[in-house]
Amino acid sequence: MSKIKKVGILTAGGLAPCLSAAVGGLIMRYTEIDPEIEIICYRGGYKGLLLGDSVKVSPEIREKAFTLLLYGGSPIGNSRVKLTNVKDCVKRGLVKEGEDPQKVAADQLVKDGVQVLHTIGGDDTNTAAADLAAFLKQNNYDLTVIGLPKTIDNDVYPIKQSLGAWTAAEQGAIFFKNIVSENSANPRMLIVHEVMGRNCGWLTAATALKYRKELYSNEFVPEIGGVHPKRYDVHGIYLPEMEIDLAKEAKRLHAVMDLYDCVNIFISEGAGVEAIIKEMEARGEEVPRDAFGHVKLDAINPGKWFGKQFAEMIGAEKVLVQKSGYFARSAPANAEDLTLIKGCVDLAVDAAMRGESGVIGHDEAHQDRLRPIEFERIKGGKPFNMAFPWFKNLLREIGQPEPVAARKA
Repeated sequence: MSKIKKVGILTAGGLAPCLSAAVGGLIMRYTEIDPEIEIICYRGGYKGLLLGDSVKVSPEIREKAFTLLLYGGSPIGNSRVKLTNVKDCVKRGLVKEGEDPQKVAADQLVKDGVQVLHTIGGDDTNTAAADLAAFLKQNNYDLTVIGLPKTIDNDVYPIKQSLGAWTAAEQGAIFFKNIVSENSANPRMLIVHEVMGRNCGWLTAATALKYRKELYSNEFVPEIGGVHPKRYDVHGIYLPEMEIDLAKEAKRLHAVMDLYDCVNIFISEGAGVEAIIKEMEARGEEVPRDAFGHVKLDAINPGKWFGKQFAEMIGAEKVLVQKSGYFARSAPANAEDLTLIKGCVDLAVDAAMRGESGVIGHDEAHQDRLRPIEFERIKGGKPFNMAFPWFKNLLREIGQPEPVAARKA
């Protein structure tokens, strides 16, 4: 590959506690290797690419790039744009009627002289980038595309650990540490902690694990009643991968309510979605979906549904539904994630210098080795493995029976 003269960076999809640090890390690493390599960042992900809206990384930005490691969110903005969804792109004014968004994006990259494009996002972001690279290659333009796997769900095949997920679990635990005290505000309180995770329960399970580790490092005053460890504990965990027997679980949770005057449950936002959709369709309601065809989980509100189902069956006097997703995903990366991001960023730049495309991650099919993974092997929706010993032990400690895997329609 000829010497790199210009690099492009974009972040896309939902937020995760890694975007700002990854952008800062890439800027620092390129500046270390060759400060003459020009870097531009597309504002708002693929939206910025389609509109030709970018910011040049100036010497002042390079000098302060380390500061980006201290922030959450994305310093260059995100958006949810699917380049193959022509109708949505036209509707949003990103392309004109009759234009192909993929060609518009490709033409912009050619116009900008970008030789390497770094995409920081989930499977949709990175597969869109791979399609762009293929499109450009067919048109005799050589573009190296290197993705970094961002998702707090930790559900990308075949990547062992996605960037930002550890931080999101830690932040979800911090969120619930305060919320759980609401159990003292009302008798027979049911608290539903809804955690992000459309198809994968990893984040919900990891958040519960992190929360309980912190919880049991504390001292309690059980003699006074309200500061009993069981009142602060997690009493149920419900994931998209589980077959959930509501009646059976309600019977178990009713006993917990009778003993401790409260019940605290953690659910993934994707748990029970099929049942909710069936209810909506039976009522003749339209199921809201985004540009990617995903059900809009905020609109159907799984936490509220679970709260309503359980409340009647366990005799709850009050139900409190709290969602930690936006709190957790907007945080700056913690030390564990910063170490992971640094390793991935360094390899991403090395791969760029070699002209090797792929998504940087620990490849489960290659003994968890950190490498540029082929784009065609990248896919979302990897389920959480409920057979992990730490998860089985977690359920055992809270008194929840070992789960049965959900049947797929």
